[in-house]
Amino acid sequence: MTNAVERYRHGLSPMRGRAQHEKHRAATPLEALYDLVFAAAFGVAGVELAKGVDAGHGGAAIGAFAFAVAAIIWAWINFSWFASAFDTDDWLFRVFTMVQMAGVIVLAIGLPTMFASLEGHGAFDNRVMVSGYIVMRVGLLAQWLRASRDPAYRRHALTYVLFVAVAQIGWIVVAWAPLPLGAAFAAAAVCWLIELGGPIVAERKGEGGQRGTPWHPHHIAERYSLLTIIALGETVIGTLAAAQEVSHEKGWSGDAVVVIGAGVAMTFALWWSYTMMPSGPILAVHRNRSFVWGYGHAFIFASVAAVGAGLHTIGYAYRHENPLATPVVILMIAVPVIVFMVSISLLHSYLVHSLMKGLPLHAIAMVLPLLGILLAFAGLPLWTCLLVVLAGPVFVVVAYEAGGWRLAQRHLDEALGRAVDGTPERAA
Repeated sequence: MTNAVERYRHGLSPMRGRAQHEKHRAATPLEALYDLVFAAAFGVAGVELAKGVDAGHGGAAIGAFAFAVAAIIWAWINFSWFASAFDTDDWLFRVFTMVQMAGVIVLAIGLPTMFASLEGHGAFDNRVMVSGYIVMRVGLLAQWLRASRDPAYRRHALTYVLFVAVAQIGWIVVAWAPLPLGAAFAAAAVCWLIELGGPIVAERKGEGGQRGTPWHPHHIAERYSLLTIIALGETVIGTLAAAQEVSHEKGWSGDAVVVIGAGVAMTFALWWSYTMMPSGPILAVHRNRSFVWGYGHAFIFASVAAVGAGLHTIGYAYRHENPLATPVVILMIAVPVIVFMVSISLLHSYLVHSLMKGLPLHAIAMVLPLLGILLAFAGLPLWTCLLVVLAGPVFVVVAYEAGGWRLAQRHLDEALGRAVDGTPERAA
């Protein structure tokens, strides 16, 4: 009877901080459901980037994409860290989560308008995006106010409320005030500083075991890995879109087979490389490394989504009329692959506090995409350049599985050993 009540009843319960090292803590079905709206948002941003580059607005489209994915990722971060620390899974928590999901959908609806405003060199128009954030933050602020009723974390929660509210007021001003483009970007930069600074200030509240909110290290590491997979979904969608375009123009030829094979292999190689990062074990003993790790993931999520947009542009290169130039397509794929590999290498080294001796492997992995770019400008076929770019992340996977994992394991063991022994390390 008790198990049945626990399984099916979702009555209101006091919102209290969860145990930092709760056993068997895993991502919930609600969190997986929540992530679906981010799959849609990444998809809209990727399509708009591919369309903008194809239309000849590469610089503006890339800038708009960076702004879009930053807004998408930040919305996810706001929810995920809160849920890791305070999730009650009662009916009110679920309802407020649904409200935040609706806000993300409104945000995604506003992305094409924002892209068009930058590509048209007119006034920066992010009003619909900000409207989505207003909806999201109704739910988020309500959750933080619920959490503030826990005396142990009241200061933390109210600090979050203050920073979130001030930042949101700033975004409303940026969206609706008649500011010139330069002034709008300056005001947006101030808003971002407030956004990013809020968690830094709030997580320094408290003393001892109650310093910071009680997020769960392995749970948050799993949540980040799941959003990486969500972003990788864009590489699958990009591959599908490109293969459809190629098969439409040339039929089921060898080119279509290469596109599908390279796209799927790229998806696996990026995912495989990501799984080598020892996030959970390190965060469990070094919670102070969470900020660089958490914020640094923005480059991983953005680069993965950008690879998907780049794969999408392959189809544009096979059109009979106005085909997209091969160098542009390869740049769209190779540059985000390089950003991904650099981000993974730096975050891995930061987590274990050791400049990995395996970095030459990563250097080779970065040189190969650069070589692919040079080959594209030299006039080699697109499929040849694509395979050279793909060889970069594939090389890292093969090298690690062939024996490089031993070095990575030794670095991890040393990092965990220093934590157990209390050996001093440089500040995070």
